[in-house]
Amino acid sequence: MAMSVHLDIVSAEKEIFSGLAEMVVVSGEEGDLGIAPGHAPLLTTIRPGQVYVTKQGGHEEAYYVDGGLLEVQPKVVTILAETVIRGADLDEAAALEAKHKAEIALQSREADFDYTAAAAELARALAQIQLIRKLRAKGKK
Repeated sequence: MAMSVHLDIVSAEKEIFSGLAEMVVVSGEEGDLGIAPGHAPLLTTIRPGQVYVTKQGGHEEAYYVDGGLLEVQPKVVTILAETVIRGADLDEAAALEAKHKAEIALQSREADFDYTAAAAELARALAQIQLIRKLRAKGKK
């Protein structure tokens, strides 16, 4: 049996995953991070994107997180995010609609326009669409 680390993925509403993982890949602020058992302690922010969990036995699960924090301790990895959605539960039509609305908002020249909010919404929608397409290519969605 391969080495593993305890992983908790928690949203603002509930615990999404709690169990052993051989590997965790997270979209960090400066690129993807691979966390395996024995990884050095770490505390960092994560950007909206994918989390891939390789469970014991090699089974892989995918999640979308809306940014958050990653904490790595010697025996526990914790991902805290405002929103966490299982990859299989993502809604492609809703993500495409959110992308379209964000693109329209970014083209807007209105005085009360919030560029930061529109850019963040676009990033979230693109991350969801990217995960949906990756899962479809692997035959998991």
